[in-house]
Amino acid sequence: MKELTVALAGNPNCGKSSLFNALTGAHQKVGNFPGVTIEKYEGHCDFGGYRIRVVDLPGTYSLTPYSPEEIVTRQYLIEERPDVVVNVIEGPNLERSLLLTTQLMEMEVDFLVALNMMDEVEEQGISIETKQLQQLLGCHIVPTSAKKMTGIDALLNHIVRVGTGKIEIQKNKLFFRPALEERINEIASLVHHEPELQGFNSRWLAIKLLESDKEAYREVRQYPVWVKVEVVLQEAMKEVRRQDDSDPEELIAEDRNAFIRGAMKECVRGPKERPATMTDYIDMVVLNRLLGLPVFLLVVWAVFHLTFSLGAPAMDALSSLFALAANAVAPLLPNEMLRSILVDGVIAGVGGVLVFLPNIVLLFIGLSFLEASGYMARAAFVIDRVMHRFGLHGKSFIPMITGFGCSIPAIMATRTLQSRTDRLVTIMIIPFMSCGAKLPVYVLLCGAFFSPAMAGNILFGIYLLGIAVGLWTAWVLKSTVLGSDSEPFVMELPPYRWPTFGSVIFQARAKALMYVKKAGTLILAAVVLIWVAGNYPKNPELDGAFAVRSAEIQADSGMTPAEKEQLSGELGRMLRSDQLAYSFAGRAGMLMEPVLRPIGFDWRIGIALVTGLAAKEVVVSTMATIYALSAEEGSADLKATLQRDPSFNKATALSLMVFVLLYLPCMAALGVMKKEVGRWKPVLLYSVYSLSIAWVMSFIVYRTALLIL
Repeated sequence: MKELTVALAGNPNCGKSSLFNALTGAHQKVGNFPGVTIEKYEGHCDFGGYRIRVVDLPGTYSLTPYSPEEIVTRQYLIEERPDVVVNVIEGPNLERSLLLTTQLMEMEVDFLVALNMMDEVEEQGISIETKQLQQLLGCHIVPTSAKKMTGIDALLNHIVRVGTGKIEIQKNKLFFRPALEERINEIASLVHHEPELQGFNSRWLAIKLLESDKEAYREVRQYPVWVKVEVVLQEAMKEVRRQDDSDPEELIAEDRNAFIRGAMKECVRGPKERPATMTDYIDMVVLNRLLGLPVFLLVVWAVFHLTFSLGAPAMDALSSLFALAANAVAPLLPNEMLRSILVDGVIAGVGGVLVFLPNIVLLFIGLSFLEASGYMARAAFVIDRVMHRFGLHGKSFIPMITGFGCSIPAIMATRTLQSRTDRLVTIMIIPFMSCGAKLPVYVLLCGAFFSPAMAGNILFGIYLLGIAVGLWTAWVLKSTVLGSDSEPFVMELPPYRWPTFGSVIFQARAKALMYVKKAGTLILAAVVLIWVAGNYPKNPELDGAFAVRSAEIQADSGMTPAEKEQLSGELGRMLRSDQLAYSFAGRAGMLMEPVLRPIGFDWRIGIALVTGLAAKEVVVSTMATIYALSAEEGSADLKATLQRDPSFNKATALSLMVFVLLYLPCMAALGVMKKEVGRWKPVLLYSVYSLSIAWVMSFIVYRTALLIL
């Protein structure tokens, strides 16, 4: 079966992901684009004798390489050269969507337009002359509605016909003013004859050079043709400034917008007065100056409460399942070392992380629902007023929200901030947001020491504390070492839409699979290393003393068999605890304990915090392994083990949650932070600050909790 590669490109909130689900169904997989942490959604379907491979590109408004999404989309189109590009356009917001379309037209890729959300177009009384618009854009237009699954077969049919050359691509009607066209043709002619630049469309590259596109400059500067190109560019700059008192970049943008306005005037008819919609009525409440912030807090509180309350039964069931597995496996393995590494290491460590999978899924279902419905954009708008008081603005809230999923793409997303100061401040506060990797720690401790009703409130409070510390940090930075200037905040508020079930579930499933994959690779490796560090070196004196004392117990005729068994069990737990303290892990933990003891931690928690620098889920797996090594054989229920531990209580649990929230992020996030900042000094200063604020806040919480609880 022959294969066609199709790329879906479009603005955020245009229904692109829903269309991707409609095209590919269950045949989907998730990975990352090469070299970045932006997720790559890929799927396939069979149609007309072809296997159609569909790649869902990140949502972007343009192909100017500022944000990570714009860079990834542009690089994919240039380097991978898909057979067909499907430009997904939001029908009710056609004018806004056409900017990206004009840039695809400039690239001269084989593309067609999926005019999506046609059901909403009809409901709003909008009329679009698709045949006339096709002539202007130079491509076929297929009306679709991913929500109602209409136009899908017609779109697939056009994809096959365009991909196989059965539809001839027409010349579009996008032209720039004569002075620009002359220079574009001159530069295009130069770069066209450069062998090393044959992979680029020469006209598109010429336009990008006139727009002062940094990536285009970097590419062309490598080759001898740059000497001639630079002369033409300088002449173009002088000529345009003399004639129009402007830059070529501004004139190109003006001509694009003029083309879009002309297309809208010729091809789109709508009602003279737009009637009030459900979006308008809802926004009267959620964007209200007084009600907006309380509504936002209520929505977030509800998400976390549902995450914990609905996930608790499934979490308990998985915990019981792993405990049964440990108890079943232990008697089958006579070799003590093999039994310990499987039961105390793999089952206790990896299982201790996987039990929180239901909570992870529920949280991402909630966040995906809020984002797809259009509410997250309103949340950023509402938070903007609060952010300004701390020297930032609502645009910084977008990376902060992303940080609830993972700090790495959130840090990269700060590229959309034009102010270098705002970028630096936002990067420094993103790790204080509770990423998904921290959630297992919170769920473990909340479930072990607090009732389900109280656990939801604590979970909500932890997330709010992270935001509060982040904003306070921003205020300190803006008030002292950095300036207080802030750029204005402008963003689109998409209409409210009921998200498609498939899209929300797919997003949650993708996150769940990545979580499971991490548990099976990084966390499994960490568990084995922790097991080794917790078992070696062996203390022969302990083994000898245990053997002597065990023989004395068995030889004591004054004890019943039940008493002997109980005493032997207690002796075994003492042996494992003493051996653990003697091991490499124990010795390292003992060195940290004097610093950690004032905030309620012993050396075992210290080891878990150090290994958590690899990934925050490893905190749980390390605790599971460490505590299993000193608990009953076959015990895989970490929650029950912590409840029985006299050194662990509610105050310790609260202190540990606060410390995990605020201390250093994973090493990968620190590496990305350095890459974005450009220097190690700010990263090192941040590291000292985060450790200090984590210790201070944990100390306050621990001491206060001891007095109250």
